[in-house]
Amino acid sequence: MTKPEAITFKQLRALSAVAACGSITQAAAQIGLTPPAVHTQLRLLEENFDCKLLNRGPGGASKAGATLTLQGDSVLAAAQVIEAALESCAQKVRAFNEGMEGAVVLGVVSTGKYFAPHLVALLKEAFPQVEVVLKIGNRDVIIAALQDGALDLAIMGRPPRRPEVVAVPLGPHPHVLIAPPEHPLAQQDMVLPDALFKEVFLAREEGSGTRILMTRYLDALGYGAPYKMIEMGTNETIKQSVIAGLGIAIISRHTVTEELRSGRLVELKADRLPLLRQWFLIRRADHAPNPATARVEAFIEAQNGAFLPN
Repeated sequence: MTKPEAITFKQLRALSAVAACGSITQAAAQIGLTPPAVHTQLRLLEENFDCKLLNRGPGGASKAGATLTLQGDSVLAAAQVIEAALESCAQKVRAFNEGMEGAVVLGVVSTGKYFAPHLVALLKEAFPQVEVVLKIGNRDVIIAALQDGALDLAIMGRPPRRPEVVAVPLGPHPHVLIAPPEHPLAQQDMVLPDALFKEVFLAREEGSGTRILMTRYLDALGYGAPYKMIEMGTNETIKQSVIAGLGIAIISRHTVTEELRSGRLVELKADRLPLLRQWFLIRRADHAPNPATARVEAFIEAQNGAFLPN
């Protein structure tokens, strides 16, 4: 009874070489073995299949003229399939090792969703065999995913204290004060703090980096003076609410690029504004990046913030 587990690659290569060369002597020279060694591999293969795989020529299998039997042809076909599968596997493993294939999970805080798809498109163009999975969430969600090992890389503002990370600055991240163009404050060259604190501020939810930045700015500007605030869940809701006249907001300039350009929103001038921060590319310090992640990381760093909105 044939035992497939007893068949070796050396035996199959010996059979393939004899089929190609027509003799054991030439086959041995092709695959770097001695003729007796090739003969032994063929004998073991025939014993395992319990049949003759090779028709010896008039001078024996060592001379030219050796051909495969029907059974030998079947084994040769299987050997060729195995050889092709192994070569394909080797190419794929090589691609993984070189970072040309694989999967990379990129987390981006929600403020960055306005440029993140463009960045992912650049990555797919540069590395078509690398699957870049984009995850969007607020600061707390992205940090938690990083902590849990669910992200390979992340793009956010201020790097977290925990987990310990490697953080590379990508480019400027200005935050501005916005209002609708018809707002009374939009007519002023410089808005004074007293005027600001009479307004209603539209803010992101707790845990948002933009919310943290806004509260720190207003607390410092007003020395702890109270202010009115309405919490909203997304940047889009804040933008539309400001346009509708429900209040003003401190927000990433990268989220309102088109609205400022079209004139649907205006940037107010006030003390200490804009708030200049940085975008950072982050990964866990205790997790060595796989080859695909290392390539993606290097590509994003090399962009020098070119993918950020102007």
